[in-house]
Amino acid sequence: MKKQRVLMGFMGTVLDGGFNAKRWERWRPSVNVHQTEGSDIDVVELFHDDKHEKQALVVRADIHSVNPDAAIHLHEMNIDNPWDFSEVYGKLFDWAQRYPFDTEKHEYWVHITTGTHVVQICLFLLVEARVIPGVLLQTSPPKDKRGVSEQDKGRFEVIDLDLARYDDIAARLSLAQTDAQRFLKSGIATRNQRFNHMIAEIEQVAISSPSPILLNGATGAGKSMLAKRIYELKKARHLVSGRFVDVNCATLRGDMAAAALFGHGKGAFTGAANSRAGFLKSADLGVLFLDEIGELGMDEQAMLLKAIEEKEFFAMGSDTPSSSQFQLIAGTHKDLRAEVAAGRFREDLYARINIWQYTLPSLAERREDIEPNIEQQLLWVGQELGRFVRFNQEARQRYLAFALSTDAAWRGNFRDLAASITRLATLAQHGRITVELVEAEIGRLQYLWQREGDDSALATADWSEWVSTWHELDYFDQTQLAQVLKTCQSQPNLAAAGRVLFNQSRLHKASSNDSDRLRKYLNKFGIDLKALFHA
Repeated sequence: MKKQRVLMGFMGTVLDGGFNAKRWERWRPSVNVHQTEGSDIDVVELFHDDKHEKQALVVRADIHSVNPDAAIHLHEMNIDNPWDFSEVYGKLFDWAQRYPFDTEKHEYWVHITTGTHVVQICLFLLVEARVIPGVLLQTSPPKDKRGVSEQDKGRFEVIDLDLARYDDIAARLSLAQTDAQRFLKSGIATRNQRFNHMIAEIEQVAISSPSPILLNGATGAGKSMLAKRIYELKKARHLVSGRFVDVNCATLRGDMAAAALFGHGKGAFTGAANSRAGFLKSADLGVLFLDEIGELGMDEQAMLLKAIEEKEFFAMGSDTPSSSQFQLIAGTHKDLRAEVAAGRFREDLYARINIWQYTLPSLAERREDIEPNIEQQLLWVGQELGRFVRFNQEARQRYLAFALSTDAAWRGNFRDLAASITRLATLAQHGRITVELVEAEIGRLQYLWQREGDDSALATADWSEWVSTWHELDYFDQTQLAQVLKTCQSQPNLAAAGRVLFNQSRLHKASSNDSDRLRKYLNKFGIDLKALFHA
């Protein structure tokens, strides 16, 4: 379907003026552009002030006489000082924010021939910042300066101005960029300089580039939230019109992974009673966020690469390609370079999604952000609970002292903090968080982190000093053996370790030989027993 062309701009109080019949002998840009071959304008949004309403009505009637099929809308915009940059920019910005732009159905031309130089510059900035998702249009009079003729109604040119010509007002563009950065960070309270710099660059990339963005960071670091804000920024700038589709790749397993991502036809496999579009198709003209992309299988990775590069893919059971113009944001807590080296992630896919890569700092690395995020979380939880919740002064000081100390591991990052504040707010009687509640919560967090730390230590410890084949063992054997070795190191001898490890089975034996059982187990892995118990 052909898009309708929308022309917007100011009525020229001089260039478009005239009430008698002689006005048709003059070049009037807002009227004559409709008589210029190739303009094909369907809708007109014409700005004027209340002092020139009569002239605006004449211009509207004249446009309608030469372009009867066009829809012509007059917009009263009163500007006290048309040379005041802030006033002009503010009025135009507010109007653009209210206007129902639809880039799927319309294309927008912004007429900059009429109006003051300040008006022209402001229109340029709004187009450059994608507040108005259009192109700039410049019109010029006929070559014959005596006036318009049937053969020459003037000319027009779609142009892209160079911002360098306007160095003196470049600061005005930075205001739009600052707004975008604030937009990205809304709901992400931060005082961290590194994070602020990163957000500034992401803002520029999000507006200027449709290329994939890769977000690295530990679980709970805020990847999903940031991805959603990037999408909302793109949508506000009319760069995408489709949905935000959030997919956790860690939940996609086996044959169903491809079906979920790329869709499937009816009867494509057992149980496929109906066809399904799939996540990629659902994200058409929008943003697809693939969190934990490192968990995808190799087949799905190959299919995804083709979809990114060609914007086409095959649904399961279909010989007809599907298309989707999605923009990709990927998230991972893994080092994808290491995954590539290990053969678990495709090098070509990594190269394709690694154009823009950003690592989100953990909460422990952003301790200056803990305090503002506490306030943010209290606000959100209060809205959920339907009541205002706050710390009393002593409780707040105690919680902050702990939260900012090295005793607070924050292994789950913002998820840990959000969960903690939720618990405190829920238990707070009459909306007041007391010292007693804080002390109990601190104990709860320490217990959770201690258990997580113990489990993590077992899973990640390198026991190759004792077991030469450690890295060849299955994870099951590593986990079991790590626990046995840790217990042995905590006991004075083999017998004592055996009594701890076989504490239940030995009760059912008439004659237990814990030392022998343990020795045989450790000997399977070639462990030096003397060195182990004297370590």
